[in-house]
Amino acid sequence: MSTLDDHHSTWTFLTHHARVLVEIARDPQVRLRDIATSIGITERTAQTIVRDLYEAGYLTRTRIGRRNHYNLNLEQHFRYPTEAGLPISLLIDMFTQHDMASAQTPGDPPAS
Repeated sequence: MSTLDDHHSTWTFLTHHARVLVEIARDPQVRLRDIATSIGITERTAQTIVRDLYEAGYLTRTRIGRRNHYNLNLEQHFRYPTEAGLPISLLIDMFTQHDMASAQTPGDPPAS
């Protein structure tokens, strides 16, 4: 029988779909290659996830030159029944506020 220390679980709280949404929120012009590298998935998987999110109405894509520009539909609700009444803006706000707090230097006033 193994102990907890012997077993290194790889599960996380956020799905790859949520992580892709957060990456797009951080940079609406992010490349699929950069999304994939950032969250540790293949570029093909990132492409599939972006297509899923697009088809479900969570984002729109606009081609600008050779790049895509993404816009998130922050009023779109979570898909799982227990969170279905909540907009994804709650998740996005949590992580973008975390990013802003991390970017502050000591002694800076809090961002509002």
